[in-house]
Amino acid sequence: MGREFLDLVDISEAHRIIRNLFKEIYHPPPIEKVNLENAYGRVLAQNVKTPIDLPPFNRASRDGYALKAEDTFHASEDNPKTLKCIEVIEAGAIPQKRIKRGCCSRISTGAPIPEGADAIVMVEYAEEENDNIIIYKSAYPGQHIAQRGLDIPKNEIIAWKNSILSPEKIGAISAAGISKVPVIAKPKIGILSTGNELIEPSNDWTPGKIFDSNSHSIAAAVKKCGCEPKILGIVKDDYTKLHKAIQEGILECDILITSGGTSAGAGDMLREVIEDIGKVMIHGISIKPGKPTLIGEVKGKLVFGLPGFPVSALIIFDVLLRPYLMELSGKPPIEHRRVELPLARRLHSSKGRIHYALVKVKNGRAYPILKDSGAITSLADADGYIKIPKNVEILEEGSRVKVSPLSPI
Repeated sequence: MGREFLDLVDISEAHRIIRNLFKEIYHPPPIEKVNLENAYGRVLAQNVKTPIDLPPFNRASRDGYALKAEDTFHASEDNPKTLKCIEVIEAGAIPQKRIKRGCCSRISTGAPIPEGADAIVMVEYAEEENDNIIIYKSAYPGQHIAQRGLDIPKNEIIAWKNSILSPEKIGAISAAGISKVPVIAKPKIGILSTGNELIEPSNDWTPGKIFDSNSHSIAAAVKKCGCEPKILGIVKDDYTKLHKAIQEGILECDILITSGGTSAGAGDMLREVIEDIGKVMIHGISIKPGKPTLIGEVKGKLVFGLPGFPVSALIIFDVLLRPYLMELSGKPPIEHRRVELPLARRLHSSKGRIHYALVKVKNGRAYPILKDSGAITSLADADGYIKIPKNVEILEEGSRVKVSPLSPI
């Protein structure tokens, strides 16, 4: 129970192990079909082809008169042409009469072009006199006609695999008559908080207890990655209860994230439980904060044990889990837009391990937030964090540092 951590691993080795585990366990990602009304923001698992031509028929792109272009040649204000109107065609109707020489049909935008017509003269250049239509401007073949398949022909791709379904893509897909699309299934991420001191957020506070903030902050971070969080509640530092909670969580989720219960203390059970029902792959990473991070495998699924302190938990999530959860959900990786700024004051680091330090950006400078990793307010104050190499013990005021936003949207 009181053992030290298993062999500490470097952050690069941790990434290698996690990357390989994701490839072994979660590749390829599962696919599901969803209705278009639920498709926004989802990631396409396959190319989508149109089963019909778009547009599906030759149609009018203007209100006017469908006719033979040759009947209007040389028409002008001084030399109008007179045609007989034989039909009125509204959008959605099917033309009943063929256009012959000397005839035309009144047509609305979007309506099918009648057989025999090869042009449309807009209403602005015509005048009605009973059944006669006076044409004041000549037309050319194909004028104001959207040809069948001009937009995209049948069996062409209208939305590509791995693209995110935007309103524009959903509009194109629905125009092709498709009601369901194949998308990458959202990974279900179980979130479990452990600790005798934790209680659910409420209006009632009990002396000696603290409200569980990690479940909700981690759930929000999971959503940003395109995954589906499931908060599983709080478990006491009790072997039997923790054992049961992990077994149940693994059954209903694809990945389980816990916070708390990872350090080498007398009240910490997580490592022991994972060792008994699965395998511990990592217990301890050479970083600050987050040294007690645990990564294990239970019944073919991954369990991530994050530290209990809010700052540690979210930084470790951002550094170690975010890239792989985004890849698993099919989301394109979000690159940190790092900003290089001068450090506003001297900062001490932990030599021998990589240090991630929260900072606030103000007046073009990065101010270190000098609170411990248990202070939740430090996260609310932070604009991002900086990475300090493990061989650096002191950063002097004015040193140039690169600020990464914390879990960018």
